[in-house]
Amino acid sequence: MTMTLDDAEAAFRAFVLDARFPCLAGKGVVNTHGHTLGIFGELGSRRSARRLARALHRFLDAERGAAPSMRAYVAVFAATPACDELEFEKRLWEQLERLDASQDSGQPWASGVSDDPADPTFSFSFAGQALFVIGLHPNSSRIARRFAWPALVFNAHEQFDQLRSGNQFERLRSQVRVREMALQGSLNPNLADFGERSEARQYSGRHTEETWQCPFHRRP
Repeated sequence: MTMTLDDAEAAFRAFVLDARFPCLAGKGVVNTHGHTLGIFGELGSRRSARRLARALHRFLDAERGAAPSMRAYVAVFAATPACDELEFEKRLWEQLERLDASQDSGQPWASGVSDDPADPTFSFSFAGQALFVIGLHPNSSRIARRFAWPALVFNAHEQFDQLRSGNQFERLRSQVRVREMALQGSLNPNLADFGERSEARQYSGRHTEETWQCPFHRRP
C-alpha cells in the first residue's frame, strides 16, 4: 500500500506528541503546525535530492520575512530499504552532498558557519541559510530518533539564536536532557553546544567514534 501524505503526517504527529518524546521544541513546532512535511523516494538518491531541493527552496523562501517562530521541514524517504545505523548515516550524508550539489554554483555558504564538517562551527547550508539536520529512522539506537521511516528534519539555526537571545535556550536544553535521561537512561554522547564540537556528529543520531570523519564534501 502506498503511503500518503496524510499517513506520514499522522505518524509524525503521533511520534513527536508522544508523552515520552523528549524534545520540547519539537512538540511546540508540531502543536503550532509549524512544520511542513514532504514525502520522497529513496534516501541518498539523486532524484530525491532534486525534489527535496525544490521543496526546501519553497519552504525557506516562505520563511523569509515572516514573523519569528519555530519552524521545521520534515522530509520522509518512504522508499528507502531497511538499513542499520551505519547505512543510514552513509545515505544521510550522500543526500546532503547531493542536495548541496543541486544548488546554484554561485550560492554562498551561510554566513557565520563553516562548510568544513570537522570545524566546531560547521553547519549544513542550503539557499544561504544554516540548517541543523536531525536524522530519524526505525533502527536508531536512540529511542527519540526511532521514526517509522527514514526522515530528515531541517531546522534553521537562527531559531536557536532567537532562543538564546531570549534567555530560553539553556532552560529548554536542561529540560530536554532530563527527559532524554528518563527515556533512554543516558544522554547522546555526541551532544555539544554550537562552537564546542562539530554538529555533524549529531545529524545521524549514531554514537560516532572519536576517530570518525564526516564523509561530506562540498562540490568542487
